[in-house]
Amino acid sequence: MTTSRNAYALPMHQQVSEMLIREIAAGRMIEGEKLPPERDMAAGLGIAVGTLRKALGDLERKGLLSRIQGSGNYVRSQPDVASVYSMFRLELLEGGGLPTARVLSVDRLAKPTDLPVFGSSSEAHRIRRLRSLGGKPAALEEIWLDSSRAETVAIGELSDSLYLYYRKALGIWILRAEDRVGVGQVPGWAVPEFGLAPGAAAGFIERTGWMQDGASAEFSRTWFDHRVARYVARLR
Repeated sequence: MTTSRNAYALPMHQQVSEMLIREIAAGRMIEGEKLPPERDMAAGLGIAVGTLRKALGDLERKGLLSRIQGSGNYVRSQPDVASVYSMFRLELLEGGGLPTARVLSVDRLAKPTDLPVFGSSSEAHRIRRLRSLGGKPAALEEIWLDSSRAETVAIGELSDSLYLYYRKALGIWILRAEDRVGVGQVPGWAVPEFGLAPGAAAGFIERTGWMQDGASAEFSRTWFDHRVARYVARLR
């Protein structure tokens, strides 16, 4: 596993914890399942045993793991577990997959006329990213953040979780979002790694996000490769 090197990146143990949370939510790790011995599991993930134990401790605190002395670690399934990626709805076809992102560009621009009304400024920061799941390129993202919420956005500070960056760097909490899911055409700025050529049909998500003060702050478009990922919303 790898991690971005900036102040807003997830620590390695939290990356592992988030990956396991998504695996449990997707049913790839089931209630009562015994995890491999910690040394074997750490070796399989390419991390230190101490890092794995921090991740497992996080899962235990969230009620997703029972650690029985002399027996091992056992999965527990819980609804609505707090997660950095709780609002990220794409998963691998087989379920789960830790989200990572490569930033392609960040620009401050006048809002195009084809965007819905959001925020109070006439300008927004446009962030374009290639999103991967479990290391597989899965989606292209174009996020527009209202410029009234940030004078500048530094590309080197953006982490795999944009909402984590919002909270830590900008003091913004996206508490509510509306997703509209359909089919769209891959944009002309798509990079070859995405796997679908510009103009090809792809899964398409439009999202408007609202902050803790009730104001809209963000609009985004996501094109995802239906051969790699699917949109999942679990109702409990």
